[in-house]
Amino acid sequence: MGTIVVTGGAGFIGSNFVRVAMRDEGVRVVVVDKLTYAGNRESLAGLDAERLDLVVGDIADAELVRRIYEEFRPDWVVNFAAESHVDRSIDGPRDFIDANVVGAFEMLEGTRRYCEAGASDSFRFLHVSTDEVYGSLGATGLFQEATPYAPNSPYAASKAAADHLVRAYRETYDLPLLLTNCSNNYGPYQFPEKLIPLMILNAVDGRELPIYGDGGNIRDWLYVEDHCEGILRVLEAGRPGRKYNIGGDNERTNIQIVDCICASLEEMQPAAGSRALRRAGAAAYADLKRFVRDRPGHDRRYAIDAGRIRDELGWQPRFDFDSGIRATVQWYLEHRDWCDAVQGDEDARRRLGLAAEARA
Repeated sequence: MGTIVVTGGAGFIGSNFVRVAMRDEGVRVVVVDKLTYAGNRESLAGLDAERLDLVVGDIADAELVRRIYEEFRPDWVVNFAAESHVDRSIDGPRDFIDANVVGAFEMLEGTRRYCEAGASDSFRFLHVSTDEVYGSLGATGLFQEATPYAPNSPYAASKAAADHLVRAYRETYDLPLLLTNCSNNYGPYQFPEKLIPLMILNAVDGRELPIYGDGGNIRDWLYVEDHCEGILRVLEAGRPGRKYNIGGDNERTNIQIVDCICASLEEMQPAAGSRALRRAGAAAYADLKRFVRDRPGHDRRYAIDAGRIRDELGWQPRFDFDSGIRATVQWYLEHRDWCDAVQGDEDARRRLGLAAEARA
C-alpha cells in the first residue's frame, strides 16, 4: 500500500485531493493539518478511516515534520498547507510568512533528511503553488513556467518565497522535488470567504453580493477535481526539478462569475420562491449585486498556459466552466450543514482586507 502525506489535507484543495487519491484502494493517506478556520475535520467525513490518518499539527514545527517522516515513511508528500486568502494577508501578513514560508522550509528540511537517510527511488515531494506569484497580466498573454515572478500581495509574496526555496533545494541538494502553479480553484469544500461560495451563500440568504471595483478583474478558473487529477499526474510522471502550470482555460471577469451563479440559482432554486429575497426586497438574485471599494493592489488579470502538463503528461481538464459551476452551486445548496459547521460563530463572509484603507 502506497502512503501519501498530504499537508493541509483538511482544507479546500487538500481535502479534494485526498478524496481523489483515495479512489485508489491501494493508497493510504496521512493528512497533516493545523485545523485553523479553513481546515476542518468535516471536509474528510465519509472517507475510509482504515486508510486515512489525521495528524493535527503545524508544519512549521520541525519536530512534528521529523516525526511524520520517521513514522509514516511516505512514498509521496504533497504540500498544500498554506494561508491563502489575499484579503487576510493584507490585514495580517505574519501568519502567511509563518505558514507559507517557514512551513515550506521545514517540509523541505524534513525531505532533505528523509532522502539522506535512504528514501526510496520513487519518493516525490510536490509543492502546490499559485499563479499569483507571477503578478498581473495585461489584456493579452498567458503565464508560462518561465514567466518572471512579480507578486503584488503579501500572500503572493509568501508563496513566491516558498517556490524559490523549492527551486534552491532542488539545485543544492538534488532532491526529487516538483512544483505546480495553479489558477483559481472552485468547487466543493471551499471556505465561504472566497468569491464563489461567498456569492452562492449570500445569494440564497438574501445578503448583498459585493463585487470589488468595476467587476472587471479576470481570473482563469479551474475546477478543483481537475486540479487534483493534474497533481496526481505530475506525481506519477512529472520530471523531478520540473515546474508545471495547471489551468482551466476558463477566463472570466468577476462580474461574469457572479452573473453565472445568479443564473444557476434561478434554475435550481428560483428567487420567486425565496423568503430571504423577499425580505431583502429583491425579485431576483441579480438584484443583490453591489459594487464595493476595490481591494488594495488587486491584480487585474491572470491566465495560465497549461501546455507543458498537457503535452508532456497528457493531462487536461474534464470540466468546462458551465458544468463545473453548476456542480458547485448544487453542492453548496445540498451541504448547508457543512457550511454552518465550518463557519462556526465567526462571520466568515464579512469584508476583510481593508487595513490599508483604515490607515489612510
